[in-house]
Amino acid sequence: MKLIGVYGASGFGREVMPLLRQQVQDEADTECVFVDDAGTADLVNGHKCLTFETFLSHPATERFISIAIGAGKVRKELTEKCENNGVQLINVDAPNSVVMDEAVIGEGFILCPFTTITSNVTIGRQFHANIYSYVAHDCVIGDFVTFAPGVMCNGNVRVEDHVYLGTGAVLRQGTPDKPLVIGAGAVVGMGAVVTRDVPAGVTVVGNPAKPLIKR
Repeated sequence: MKLIGVYGASGFGREVMPLLRQQVQDEADTECVFVDDAGTADLVNGHKCLTFETFLSHPATERFISIAIGAGKVRKELTEKCENNGVQLINVDAPNSVVMDEAVIGEGFILCPFTTITSNVTIGRQFHANIYSYVAHDCVIGDFVTFAPGVMCNGNVRVEDHVYLGTGAVLRQGTPDKPLVIGAGAVVGMGAVVTRDVPAGVTVVGNPAKPLIKR
């Protein structure tokens, strides 16, 4: 018996579950469940919703997990917890997503419908690409990076670990000798147009994107 969990039964997790279910529909003796420690309902969209401890004790010979949590640092913590308990990561790949030549993606990724990873791209662990987002040629993406819907990441861009790119964000194209760099832990706001490097840990908004000033 193979048990596969989607960690997170809130909005994004409920979008990931149908993709996972379709992906494993021809596998015998496989059950898909939600894993959520927030005490949600016993059933979510027709699937059991278990705490992590219950997931570990649920009858199964193999356990896999897809971590559908948007915050990269939380995703990292949950990844470590799963690995420490012998739970393997599973990739979720929508049937109409596109991955082109010489693209390398680390384990645990989620590619939602209508996403595209073009040629000569390197992406780290636990990457999330939400609907209609893309990564163009010669980009390097770090670990635990999140693309919200409709993110446009053009060629020769470097996105470091734990970056969150909001819905509709646009990253201008860099060059081979001077890639556009989004520093570790940065947040790019919804609809922002990024034309220059973003320092680590900084939130930028607007067109052109500028650091958010807290009042």
